[in-house]
Amino acid sequence: MTDPAQPAQPQPAAPLTEAEDKQWASFAHLGGIIGFLPSLIIWLIFKDRGPKTNVEAKEALNFQLTLLIAHVVAWILYIILIGMFIDIAAWIVGLIFSIIAFTKVNAGESYRYPFAIRFIK
Repeated sequence: MTDPAQPAQPQPAAPLTEAEDKQWASFAHLGGIIGFLPSLIIWLIFKDRGPKTNVEAKEALNFQLTLLIAHVVAWILYIILIGMFIDIAAWIVGLIFSIIAFTKVNAGESYRYPFAIRFIK
């Protein structure tokens, strides 16, 4: 008899058949279409149940994590480069409108910038 005070030990999951092992190994790669989570989940659940799934899910997970890092770096560079282009564009717009304002005021007219926020009234 078992001691009721002792919690039941979980039974190890049954090994995958060769067909199931191949199927889950394939799904680990196919899941990369939507990101790294499918390969991570498949690897965590089936790594001890099928050797092919263990190897292929790890490979898919490593590839997806590499792509994730590439995406993060790309977004950081995108933000930096867009910021740089906005800064350059603002400098050019400032240069152009300053020259326009200079020529108008120098000719005796008044000039009001078309899109300035009027902080000082």
